[in-house]
Amino acid sequence: MTIVLGISAFYHDSAAVIMIDDEIVAAAQEERFTRKKHDPSFPINAIRYVLEESRCTVSDLDYITFYDKPLLKFDRLFKTYVTNAPFGIISFVQSMSIWVTSKLFTKRNILKNLASIDNSKHIDAELLFTSHHQSHAASAFFASPFAKAAVVCMDGVGEWTTTSIWYGHGNKLELIYSIEFPHSLGLLYSAITYYCGFKVNSGEYKLMGLAPYGKPLYTDLIFSHLIELKDDGSYKINMDYFDYEVGSGMTNGKLHDLFGKPPRDSESELSQFYMDVAASIQKVTEITVQKIATFAKEVTSCTNLCLAGGVALNCVANGKILKEGIFEKLWIQPAAGDAGGAIGAALSTWYQYLDSERKLDNEFDKMKGAYLGRSFSDQETIEMLALTPSVYEITPDEELLPEVAKLIAANKVVGWHSGKMEFGPRALGCRSILGDPRSEEMQLTMNLKIKYRESFRPFAPAVLCEKVGDWFDCEYESPYMLIVAPVKKDRRILNNSDARGLDKLKVTRSTIPAVTHIDFSARIQSVHRETNPRFYNLINEFYKHTGVPMLINTSFNVRGEPIVYSPADAYRCFMRTEMDYLVIGNLLFDKKKQINNITDEKWKTEFELD
Repeated sequence: MTIVLGISAFYHDSAAVIMIDDEIVAAAQEERFTRKKHDPSFPINAIRYVLEESRCTVSDLDYITFYDKPLLKFDRLFKTYVTNAPFGIISFVQSMSIWVTSKLFTKRNILKNLASIDNSKHIDAELLFTSHHQSHAASAFFASPFAKAAVVCMDGVGEWTTTSIWYGHGNKLELIYSIEFPHSLGLLYSAITYYCGFKVNSGEYKLMGLAPYGKPLYTDLIFSHLIELKDDGSYKINMDYFDYEVGSGMTNGKLHDLFGKPPRDSESELSQFYMDVAASIQKVTEITVQKIATFAKEVTSCTNLCLAGGVALNCVANGKILKEGIFEKLWIQPAAGDAGGAIGAALSTWYQYLDSERKLDNEFDKMKGAYLGRSFSDQETIEMLALTPSVYEITPDEELLPEVAKLIAANKVVGWHSGKMEFGPRALGCRSILGDPRSEEMQLTMNLKIKYRESFRPFAPAVLCEKVGDWFDCEYESPYMLIVAPVKKDRRILNNSDARGLDKLKVTRSTIPAVTHIDFSARIQSVHRETNPRFYNLINEFYKHTGVPMLINTSFNVRGEPIVYSPADAYRCFMRTEMDYLVIGNLLFDKKKQINNITDEKWKTEFELD
């Protein structure tokens, strides 16, 4: 038996994973425990969890693998600053102070933190470092159900690489082609995210959601001045317009002059201009990704494609790859960002470093539906909430699921905390907020009164897998909510509305308006009985009651917070929002029966929930 601990840390989305031989046993992101969104710190809590879940101790570990190579990253930063000197001197001083006091000593930090977990005086495990894009590629290919595939990784930047193409076969990954910093499609998208007033490394989702409200009027402008794209998918970024190489910001005055407006203030009104810019960069991204995918097909001769890296979370671009028929099958790592690097580091160790045989299940991948986190029993929930004035009923599934389905059909919003926590940025039916997709008001209600976020943010339909083709033009499984597809024409409602901007939200476009984007598409989650039987059965009860085989599924959190981890997190979020009901395991909470005047200070002083 070989036990491998994979770690990602020190940039954003720190995470840990345990593999025992070829099985991914447990994985979690540090943010879920610390409640700090995108927490970059050493994932001490996540490591404690994966060790506990796998019934291992630090001394049991055979290998500890970190997801990138800090010295190579330092090399890139140092050379970049020297090349651009004296520009960026302030950023250089700030960055170097962190490196010389911490990041250059990653090996020492890892061993020191691990020793503190169980007071180990000596750690026998071998400490390994994979490259950043190798971790991404391994997380995509080795976790996929494919014997061989083209693998494309696109993100902001790892050590030097920003885009890479690999050929995966058996237990091998061969690097075919790469593009290096500062030329980065991910950073270009992040720069425009910044320009449109959203936060880098989290606001990219918002930009993608905003794009359908605009027209791609600036696509040619972007291709003419900002990115030079060739037919083989290779590209160069014109750095005259950007500051991310050495500055504290992403864009500069030259880009602002090019577009004719300054960057949008984050709290200001969203004008049509910024919607059009969002639509333009989204189209540029889709065109670029399609060319890269086409080139990957040519150089590998594979019919399967695996994707990882932050750009792989652009589900609209993913849907376009499938629509163009470039590949027969597509598999995307659900934790495509840096958190998934922990899984890639562990997989790379087992298959590449140890040269272990790769055994495939042609029906299922190795991610177990991404349900790799902690679960809580009803007794644990009761004990955790014992000091709160919570009121609940305990009901068996055969009664609870039909009741919850009827509540949702009656336009109630339900928090759903059930089973093992998901790994990655998507709630997939275990830490979810659920609603009725038939409701014309539900998108606005859930955004403004539950999630406390921008009104335009779209919601996903969680659909019974065998019913996807009845409602959407999609012939593919999408278990991780990473593919966008059109709503079928016979489900659409055509309107001659001349609404502009965010007023388009008020126009009903289908019989499932709460999950239909303004371009008649939806970000689909296909729900499978084998990977999440309880969530599948809940949707099936709603289907029996309404004839609609889907629910709105959005992550169980509010703006600026990570997805909930524990029953305590779920109850807190429930009480602080306008959710109507909460389900934790088999406990059903009715908001009307709770005490509603619990302030944040009271939570801290009177109710010890953790």
